[in-house]
Amino acid sequence: MNPASQKSSLADDRRSFPRLQAPLYARPARLKFGDKQRVLDASLGGVRIYSDDAYTEGSNLEVDLFLGDGTTLECRARVAWLRKLPKDAAAVYEVGLAFMDVTPEALERLKSVLVAED
Repeated sequence: MNPASQKSSLADDRRSFPRLQAPLYARPARLKFGDKQRVLDASLGGVRIYSDDAYTEGSNLEVDLFLGDGTTLECRARVAWLRKLPKDAAAVYEVGLAFMDVTPEALERLKSVLVAED
């Protein structure tokens, strides 16, 4: 196995859920009239978003997900990681959010709008 494919294999193994592309938008639930941000990628385990807010790793927040079918799903999430982006980037931070206490019904709704990568 070459080093590049071994590295890819290790990255795949660390994830509990596959990364999926989805037509999703999100915003903190407290901002009922704020701008929606496009979700960069999503899975049944969480989402990756851009943000100009500096969240603390491990902190919990409520997030509204705007699903591709026109409905909204409110989720509790934990900030899994935060990366500062270069000055010319689309936002100040890239943020990984892990879903918490998701009901089976909410998972089914989310699953219905996710599209697997090719």
